[in-house]
Amino acid sequence: MREQSIASPALRGKTDHDRYEYLIITVEPGESLKEARARIGEHAEYGKWELSRSIILYGGRRRYWLRRRIMRVQRTTQFL
Repeated sequence: MREQSIASPALRGKTDHDRYEYLIITVEPGESLKEARARIGEHAEYGKWELSRSIILYGGRRRYWLRRRIMRVQRTTQFL
């Protein structure tokens, strides 16, 4: 099982890609589907990720896209 994180661009925009960060989980055909579902559930519960997309590729490989909203924090006070 392989995980790949994709960061959104630093520039602010109005598209969904700018508001979310993505995590791609790839499951090979010989790996346990039960373990993959458990890992996705852990990411959803503890990391606040949500399942955005899932596909089954030729050869049996599965790929899951998880996303979560980016929280941009602005400073409220300035210290000199």
